[in-house]
Amino acid sequence: MLVKTYGCAVFGIKAITVTVEVYMDQGIQFFMVGLPDNAVKESHQRIESALRNNGYRIPGKKIIINMAPADIRKEGSSYDLTIAMGILAANEVIGTDKLEKYIIMGELSLDGGLLPIKGALPIAIEAKQKGFKGILLPRQNAREAAVVDGLEVLGVSTIREVIDFFNNSNELQKTVFDLQADFSRQLSSYDYDFSDVKGQENIKRALEIAAAGGHNVILIGPPGSGKTMLAKRLPSILPPLNIQEALETTKIHSVAGKLGINQPLVLVRPFRAPHHTTSDVALVGGGGIPQPGEISLAHHGVLFLDELPEFKRSVLEVLRQPMEDRFITISRAKISVEYPSNFMLVAAMNPCPCGLYNHPTMDCQCHSGEVKKYINRISGPLFDRIDLHIEVVPVDFRQLSDNRQAETSEMIRNRVTAARKIQEERFKGVSGVFANAHMPSRVVRKVCAINDSGKILLKTAMEKLGLSARAYDRILKVSRTIADLDNVNEIQVEHLAEAINYRSLDRESWGK
Repeated sequence: MLVKTYGCAVFGIKAITVTVEVYMDQGIQFFMVGLPDNAVKESHQRIESALRNNGYRIPGKKIIINMAPADIRKEGSSYDLTIAMGILAANEVIGTDKLEKYIIMGELSLDGGLLPIKGALPIAIEAKQKGFKGILLPRQNAREAAVVDGLEVLGVSTIREVIDFFNNSNELQKTVFDLQADFSRQLSSYDYDFSDVKGQENIKRALEIAAAGGHNVILIGPPGSGKTMLAKRLPSILPPLNIQEALETTKIHSVAGKLGINQPLVLVRPFRAPHHTTSDVALVGGGGIPQPGEISLAHHGVLFLDELPEFKRSVLEVLRQPMEDRFITISRAKISVEYPSNFMLVAAMNPCPCGLYNHPTMDCQCHSGEVKKYINRISGPLFDRIDLHIEVVPVDFRQLSDNRQAETSEMIRNRVTAARKIQEERFKGVSGVFANAHMPSRVVRKVCAINDSGKILLKTAMEKLGLSARAYDRILKVSRTIADLDNVNEIQVEHLAEAINYRSLDRESWGK
């Protein structure tokens, strides 16, 4: 007897339907074809044990299992339940009238329990697009899959529940997830707030500008000046995720297995902070089975690189292309997957090896040229992609002991959101541009026009401060963001002056 059941294979953040064909005939052999990996082949032993512990067994017959399309490699243990239901249906233990209506996925434990799988959200989206009535999967993944509206999501805990369901002897409870209610309730829940930060008003202003325009930032200052503390609070002033952004981010975290059982949807912007010993594969993604890296897990959020010069240069250089294109393509001999990586880069570093260069009260212990050598660990092309260079100085005792309430993240976020709405309207007809930082050069010339006074100021700054030519567009983009925060159509001289002030590392005098 020939029976078909349906599962899904996840590639990147997308899923494709896999048809599991089970043919049973006279004999005692067991064949599995269709490019299964070792984890899929080992399902035979897991299925056999799970069935025996629940009063069933794999029949002593010739069983051929084909996983189509046969030219795509099937990986992982999440096909256990799909294959088990096919075997039982081919042996006429369960009914076949419902099989073609559901995607079935789940890893089996030896006692018949179901373990969670990765990529439940992309699988649910594929099930809906292909017209399936619903999806059966482990109960731990049910709320994540239920984010997809219009799909019957049935969460199960054991293989016996699934068998009873297909035999019409047990009705499974449909999992319901109120996307709008959950989205509204948790949208602004942040662990850190800018009201905790004493002093540093100029740094808060710079981070507000960065958040408003989606600009990359580097914080330069001595140890203990508050660089990490400020960076951790940046997501709290970014505009809230919209539903589309939340779904995109959730798909990446789902594929990577980073979602918690009680976290079916990513509702706040991610903050990823890999250690400086991380590898280039861990940062951009990869592996034998291509998985998303830190830059993709930071999609629509913040990637924080602390102690930037301590990262291997090869690791930092792989950031350049995804920072520009906002996606990363991982290619292997038989597969190529694409992960989005639209993140804000926030980097922090000491100004020199001893950390005291430009310190207001302490003397730098570094020899001549060491400061410049330390800065040069980071390549010019990478600095070219960082819009704001911010010097952070330690907070003095008077500011630390001040008990006055500082401005909250919510107050700053309201101004940032208003500026982003201006940009959203401005770039409505420009593909792939959602914030000022994303503008290509042709758009910069159009929306960042400056008057004669502004041109004179910019020319003088580039000559007197030794600013590089690559800083020109960056200054214009930041100026445009400052004007948006002021709700002004034209870039004024004061906007340019403030933007010029954020190009510390382009100055020829730095490190001398």
